[in-house]
Amino acid sequence: MSIDPAAVTTRLFDVRGRRAVVTGAASGLGLAAAEVLAECGARVTLADIDSERLAEQAGRLSAGGCDVRTAVVDVTDDASVRAAFADAAAAYGGLDIVFANAGIAAVPGYANAGGQELHMVAEDAWRKVIGVNLDGVLSTMRAAAGVMKPQGSGRIVVTASTAGLRADPMVCYGYIASKAAVVNVARQAALELAPHGVHVNVIAPGPIKTRIGGGVGAAMGGARAARAYGRGRGAEGPRAAPGIAGRELHDGCRDHDRRRPVARRAGRLVGLLSSRG
Repeated sequence: MSIDPAAVTTRLFDVRGRRAVVTGAASGLGLAAAEVLAECGARVTLADIDSERLAEQAGRLSAGGCDVRTAVVDVTDDASVRAAFADAAAAYGGLDIVFANAGIAAVPGYANAGGQELHMVAEDAWRKVIGVNLDGVLSTMRAAAGVMKPQGSGRIVVTASTAGLRADPMVCYGYIASKAAVVNVARQAALELAPHGVHVNVIAPGPIKTRIGGGVGAAMGGARAARAYGRGRGAEGPRAAPGIAGRELHDGCRDHDRRRPVARRAGRLVGLLSSRG
């Protein structure tokens, strides 16, 4: 029996008409995911706290024929998150896809010159990172579940990190703790929501140069990162960087190639989020 590769691709990655919300969508991994989803036919709400960059990127995508809208959201403010999801669900008549991606790194880890050591962990830096990376993800997932569970369908994907799976000297303690925590939050949510037709998964990208933490991500790349990790250099991003699906925790899928473009590997996320994926 012959197999039509184009038909297989369409079946696995078809998100035409799917209704999506992506947080942290003004830059980095969130923007790459939002762009690929939109280019593959999804109707995407780009959510971010950076209103200026959000408008710029949404305008660019709209000019390219993509169906996108924006929501200025502070994920540390639960009321802001709930309002954004209520607006998106009302605009679309429901939600099929949520990518809980917004995240920050307050300071570099101890392997960097002047980086955070354990005895130096400041309360404000800790709370700031936990507020976005853990509390913000919980608020996003909670809002998504509030729409998806009653409708009996949906896909939620959370951005964790390889730093949530093992020690990582290049990032701060708040980042390590928050990324480890969201892995188990997602596992718990997956068990609860699966009987209701809602799938929850986690991706764990490796080191990427993005705008995270106002340039902290860039400070963690290069030769110092290579020495700390004991392997090749950190990837350049977001477009020429490693991918968005470094490790998908719930089916054991692994991908250790950190040099393929985000846009290409973001296609894997589209497959994960597809109703047929």
